[in-house]
Amino acid sequence: MRIQFLRNATLLLEWNNKRILVDPMLGAKDSLDTVANAANTLRNPLTELPVSEAALKELLTTLDAIIVTHRHRDHWDVTAQAILPKHIPVFCQPADVTALTEQGFTQLHAVDTSVVWENITVTRTGGQHGTGEIGKKMAPVSGFVLQEGPMTLYIAGDTIWCEEVNAAMDTFQPNYVVVNAGAAQFLQGDPITMTVADVITTIQHPAKSKVIAVHMEAINHCFLTRKALGAAVSAAGLSAIIPEQGEWIKLS
Repeated sequence: MRIQFLRNATLLLEWNNKRILVDPMLGAKDSLDTVANAANTLRNPLTELPVSEAALKELLTTLDAIIVTHRHRDHWDVTAQAILPKHIPVFCQPADVTALTEQGFTQLHAVDTSVVWENITVTRTGGQHGTGEIGKKMAPVSGFVLQEGPMTLYIAGDTIWCEEVNAAMDTFQPNYVVVNAGAAQFLQGDPITMTVADVITTIQHPAKSKVIAVHMEAINHCFLTRKALGAAVSAAGLSAIIPEQGEWIKLS
């Protein structure tokens, strides 16, 4: 089993003999408008995908399933909606079923609690995409836990450290947890994705999961960089996997 980090929160999972694409943002650099009410007006994504157009087309022909944690455009952009195969299974939160159906996807699996697909148990978890009124406006968001045999992977989704994440770590004791860092923030309010402190708290959880930190340097309101996060984690005497775009991570 292994994961390829593509960009932002977009991951390709090779799970035994299945290939699962998570939170696809597949458009070209600058193809999306800026996130408004942020400290800059840069267009998104800030980077290109680490694969060529031809390689992306080939990748899409090999997919067995898609996971969409929520439909914010940096996780489910218009390019993904247009080019992804409409007939393959899509796992999503129940709140997104109507919109995905209207977009033409025909094999939707709305995960209320958990489902079993191809011997993989897929469980949906909660989260908080920010605090206060901003957190309420950004909701709903979900994480997803994949379990098969001895391997448990927790994709936390767009959330800060919160009781829902702590509960998921307590319950599932994942081998690996993917966290969306970047400390995304608007001009008002607190960060809406994980900060340095949130990532460190995740690493220090008693589950002792290996933490994979993504969701950095691709969207204009994410200000925490890979280098800064890596330095902070190291200074705390800890370790995390902070992949570069295109990098493969072997799950052992």
